[in-house]
Amino acid sequence: MNYAEILMRTILSVGLLLLIPRILGKQTLSNMTSNDFVISITLGSLAANLAFNVSLKFTYLVLSIVVITATSFLLSFIALKSRRLRSWISGSPTVLIEEGKIMEANMRKIRYTMDSLDQALRKKEIFNVEEVDYAVLEDNGQVSVLKKEAYQSVTKQDLGLVLKPQAFPVELIMDGKLVEDNLKQHGLTREWLEKELDKKQKGKTLADVFYAVKGTQQQLVFDFYEDGLQQPLDRE
Repeated sequence: MNYAEILMRTILSVGLLLLIPRILGKQTLSNMTSNDFVISITLGSLAANLAFNVSLKFTYLVLSIVVITATSFLLSFIALKSRRLRSWISGSPTVLIEEGKIMEANMRKIRYTMDSLDQALRKKEIFNVEEVDYAVLEDNGQVSVLKKEAYQSVTKQDLGLVLKPQAFPVELIMDGKLVEDNLKQHGLTREWLEKELDKKQKGKTLADVFYAVKGTQQQLVFDFYEDGLQQPLDRE
């Protein structure tokens, strides 16, 4: 009986953990603030107990998870409505470098070391701190950097090049299966796709295609099951 109960509790626990991010929103996953960090640890602990700790009442644990989720949702709502409370709930950014000068006092306040700053800059492909004009530690723990103008990359606009309009890529075939909804939404047909494929690769059919996408410049890209590589790098 215990094995059956643990199995059911584990399935429910996983189901709740999959449902919660949908309730709290994608920002919880992409922008983990201090509030989100505390909530995620608490939910993880409750979900683990729900899965295997049969000495604790099933209904109590589910109620706790529901209350924690509702509290997190309420805090997110309050943070959305009030900027003053948002900084208390989610934290606020801290300037680490200003006008090329390292803000030692700010770093001491948040116990942020130079080693951590150097590591964060290297992740941004910056190995010389003198290249940085501003660096800010965001409330999700990531460091945002503005380079000095002399070290910024040149853009097409800077060079006066003609900028071509871009479109969002449209996936037409995924894992060998035709994405019918994407074709319909963009006024495309299977027959059109077959003709375009024949223009690019004579003798190939849609059954040979693993992945197909209409790119940002409206170009069609096909990837086939048979890549035709004589010596693939990763061989089993």
